[in-house]
Amino acid sequence: MNQTENTSTDSQSPRYRIGAVAKLSGVPVTTLRVWEIRYAAFTPNKSTGQHRLYSSADAIKAGQLKQLCDAGHGISAIANLDAASLGRLLAQQRASASAKASVQQTSGGHQVTMAVVGRAMASRIAAPQFTLQFLTHSIQVTDVFEDLSQAALVDFSDQPKILLIKVNTLNDIAREQIESLVARHPVLQVIVVYSYGQLVAAEALKVLGVLVRREPMSDYELSDLISSVLLVDASTSVGTLGPTALIPARKYTDATLARVAGISTSVLCECPRHVAELIGQLASFEQYSQDCLNNSSEDAHLHAYLRAVSGSARAMFERALEMVAVHEGISLLNEATPATFPAQG
Repeated sequence: MNQTENTSTDSQSPRYRIGAVAKLSGVPVTTLRVWEIRYAAFTPNKSTGQHRLYSSADAIKAGQLKQLCDAGHGISAIANLDAASLGRLLAQQRASASAKASVQQTSGGHQVTMAVVGRAMASRIAAPQFTLQFLTHSIQVTDVFEDLSQAALVDFSDQPKILLIKVNTLNDIAREQIESLVARHPVLQVIVVYSYGQLVAAEALKVLGVLVRREPMSDYELSDLISSVLLVDASTSVGTLGPTALIPARKYTDATLARVAGISTSVLCECPRHVAELIGQLASFEQYSQDCLNNSSEDAHLHAYLRAVSGSARAMFERALEMVAVHEGISLLNEATPATFPAQG
């Protein structure tokens, strides 16, 4: 029998059996039945032989639903939308994908490089279920070392932006090895994950700006920890903050900011003072969020995001302060930058 039949009520409108709709839309017959019965996505007519007959609009809708479901939409939320609404959702989906592709093409995808100490940790990062994508960021592991001793003897093949270290025991010996390694290979951020350790060694590394967390740590928590050092909106900040896609280290001390805040200038609204004060406040909140992220896994996702947001904003306002300083002839070089590592790479 033909896959299409005409009804007596509308001889000019083609009607399709469910098998034909499945072929046209790419949706399996069983799925179409579930969408119809459970979610009322379609209301097909019946032929004289009680076969379901779907309209051309039904076939088009089935294809739209499939595209949206493939993109992550839940069928329960979209099953009862009309063709126009489904079309708008698809247009938004395509616009978003196009914008993201444009950003990735312009920015080179912002691939963030990482060296890893600990072969098991490197395997964990490389596993398919641990796909790290942060907006336009992706992680490329450039070097893998068995342990800190091996890392101390071998040069990095590249200059990575992040150094991720997994140690079973964090003590003073391990701390000294980490400090020596970073002195030889300056990176933007060091992350240390350990199983057992001495509190004094962990605290000493935290003071130096290292993110330190104790196992057990889920993939979700580790992903949060890494994402906390990446710029929140690289698509708009890359032009002013550079292509590293990592939050740069703090550039100005509290003393420098206080001096700038006290300078009287001709800029309206006392911009140098306001910008300097904002940087100080953001830096304080960034440090607070980092401390919370370091100290426990509770609310780690929130603190990772807050640290990334405040750090990104602080870096952008530092760039704004430099623009104000150039305009007003203000020196920002009298005080040294904070003596902590990770050093600026």
